[in-house]
Amino acid sequence: MVNFKELDAKVTLADQMQSEEDPIVLINIFNIAPEDEDALLKAWTHDADFMKVQPGYISTQLHKGIAGSSTYVNYAIWQDVESFRNAFMHPEFQSRLEDYPQSAVAQPHLFKKLSVPNHCVA
Repeated sequence: MVNFKELDAKVTLADQMQSEEDPIVLINIFNIAPEDEDALLKAWTHDADFMKVQPGYISTQLHKGIAGSSTYVNYAIWQDVESFRNAFMHPEFQSRLEDYPQSAVAQPHLFKKLSVPNHCVA
């Protein structure tokens, strides 16, 4: 079962899921024991297969830290918070959380893209 830890001490994922932002990006940082990589990838793939058929899903990408790191980052784009909330709270998805290795600690947080002149386009 995956263990959840808040990425932001002041704003929880539950707080964020009450907002009405769109579009949004989910950043989920996973830390695991190195020997649990195969189990993490299997559980994450199973979840990604579920999420990609949910309304409002756009895309996802998984990244792994380099140089022997056992930190992973999932970057997923959603049409809006409501779509993400519906998928995340779906009973089928919630039951899949038990498939993660015991060492897995997840830190999911929702973001919106910013526009910064000469650097980032919203």
